[in-house]
Amino acid sequence: MTVTAQRSVGGLLRQWREHRRLSQQELSIQAEISTRHISFLETGRANPSREMVLRLADHLDLPLRERNRLLLAAGFAPVYGESTLVSPRMAAVYDAIRRILTGHDPYPAVVVDRHWNLVDANEGITRLASGIDPDLLGNVLRASLHPDGLAPRIVNLGEWRAHLLGRLRRQIAVTADPELSDLYAELVTYPCDQPEPEIELPGPGDILVPLRIRYGDRELSFLSTIATFGTPLDVTVAELAIESFFPADDQTRREMSEFAD
Repeated sequence: MTVTAQRSVGGLLRQWREHRRLSQQELSIQAEISTRHISFLETGRANPSREMVLRLADHLDLPLRERNRLLLAAGFAPVYGESTLVSPRMAAVYDAIRRILTGHDPYPAVVVDRHWNLVDANEGITRLASGIDPDLLGNVLRASLHPDGLAPRIVNLGEWRAHLLGRLRRQIAVTADPELSDLYAELVTYPCDQPEPEIELPGPGDILVPLRIRYGDRELSFLSTIATFGTPLDVTVAELAIESFFPADDQTRREMSEFAD
């Protein structure tokens, strides 16, 4: 679904409601307004107030960027700012990110935006990414799955690829972002010589999907965690994600400790 295809606020509200698979009655119950009023808003027979736009956007669980688009379509100014990380008002956010990245060394950690574009990374990522085509480094998913990227060194490429594509599909389902859909369409064309599981099922003793990667003559195994800011009121902050990789076994922990010496 491309939510920008129709610019009227009523059309956008209807598209998001249908994307969330809610009936007008279900949304009316959640937002505590009449079904008739929702119908009037969607057909343009009534114009929503600023408060009503924000109320419906909240119950539709829209990303901050899409809430701003709804406000603009209704004739109101956006309420959520969008700042660069180097702006003075983002100093505390930038400092927190740098502390997380540097504090996580020698283990890899990376910061991405909503389209998986690289925002920042630590030395651990730089080590793992050595030898990758520089043109791919701007986007973490391309760098991971492209045959000129990290893919040839990923031992469990089929498993890891299925995991990343599954995450991307779920992100598209939530955001309805056409650029993410285009990225997904590109990534699935990349070759993979390993079977890709349709459903992630654990094997004996498995509790998560590891990233197993060759580094020189070594094999490293990592588990990952994803952190986001808990109370974002800025579009940029809301769309940042920090992925940190930890050793998944004792061998990787010992190997990585050499980089800290």
